[in-house]
Amino acid sequence: MVVTPSQLRQNIYKLLDQVLETGIPIVINRKGQKLKIISEKKKNKLDNLKKRSLLNCDPEEIVHMDWSKEWKWEE
Repeated sequence: MVVTPSQLRQNIYKLLDQVLETGIPIVINRKGQKLKIISEKKKNKLDNLKKRSLLNCDPEEIVHMDWSKEWKWEE
């Protein structure tokens, strides 16, 4: 995200929190020069994944299913 010094001054706490939450740095344009505000701690990319419910049952039911009748052992 690129901001001006005035935008940074107006929203500094919001922008700083955004950098901490997303890990995406903020670039400030000042007199043709670029400054960056970055988080020292890099955020794990997997933390950005949304939790999804893919099962229609309790996962424990799947773990304890009896598949012995379905298995065919080849010799």
